[in-house]
Amino acid sequence: MKNIGFVGCGDISGIYLKNITSLFKDLKITGVCDLINERAEKAAKEYGIKTVYKDMHELFADPQVDIVLNLTRPYEHYDVSIAALTAGKHLYTEKPLGASYDEAKKIMALAKEKNLYVAGAPDTFLGAGLQTCRKLIDEGAVGEVFGASAYMVCRGHESWHPDPEFYYKYGGGPMLDMGPYYLTALVSLLGAVKTVTGMTKISLAERTITSQPKNGTVIKVDVPTYVTGIMNFQNGAIGTIFTTFDVHTAQVPRIEIYGSEGTLCVPDPNYFDGPVRLFTGETNEFIKKPLQFEYSENSRGLGLADMAKAIESNRCARASGGLLLHVNEIMTGFHKASDEQNFVKMQTTVERPEPMAIPTVKGIFDN
Repeated sequence: MKNIGFVGCGDISGIYLKNITSLFKDLKITGVCDLINERAEKAAKEYGIKTVYKDMHELFADPQVDIVLNLTRPYEHYDVSIAALTAGKHLYTEKPLGASYDEAKKIMALAKEKNLYVAGAPDTFLGAGLQTCRKLIDEGAVGEVFGASAYMVCRGHESWHPDPEFYYKYGGGPMLDMGPYYLTALVSLLGAVKTVTGMTKISLAERTITSQPKNGTVIKVDVPTYVTGIMNFQNGAIGTIFTTFDVHTAQVPRIEIYGSEGTLCVPDPNYFDGPVRLFTGETNEFIKKPLQFEYSENSRGLGLADMAKAIESNRCARASGGLLLHVNEIMTGFHKASDEQNFVKMQTTVERPEPMAIPTVKGIFDN
């Protein structure tokens, strides 16, 4: 059993609170805190949590806390993560690991120095949909993999999110916000990337919020909102990714894997389920494949539960800090390549995470 301390009780915290208190049996919430204390109080009352810390430093000082769950905004991740590690706590963070590659490197360097675990979101690649895709690829269903493509297309968040400004500031943008889902999925399926290039731009210099309560507020856009990237994987496959907050709609797949024997249509990596569809020369059409693993529902916190077991078993967490760092370097590499009009060679590498096993009891890791 590992004790979890929550830093941040915003929108994303709800599903973590629900799953940790109802699904993952090896996790226990020690306490919560938030800059807006009313949020922490509300979470504590709703989920029967005894302790509301006055701030994150009080949480870090609690010897009962084993793992800090960092659910703050992207540009706040670095300061919170560094403080947690400095206090001797293992760290599980929402994506991205850092708002820059330099931040991400410093977090991992401190964790190594302190001999502490780092892991984090997204953990959707551990769900039934992407694990089924992993099994199909490993079994040779598409043959030798030649390439992959990924698309995340939307018009931005200002029409529905109550406080969307951070999406257009340092640490935001479509690549650092949504890229982790797509790139973590690709790396888990195909392995590490060795070289990237890309092109980026800010299509709209200002955005106007139309959601409540900040309807009419104008946001100055500081980060690229139209990002294209090309990846050369270590296994020889070539991948493309397109993320944008500028496009009203598009008729494109989420992720596709292209091989000598067929094409695999991978489900939306923002979710844990399917559909998974496979095209081969034998079928000559896309056939929906049954999901072969557990956790098809919204199982956020799955990577945290795996991390807790990894600490006990002295093994690598599947959603490891090494994976987060590699994905961060890929994402920021696209921006760097665009700025320099060049190719960027990755300094990091990572092994594909171990595939999931069917648990004896759902919500508990056997190894």
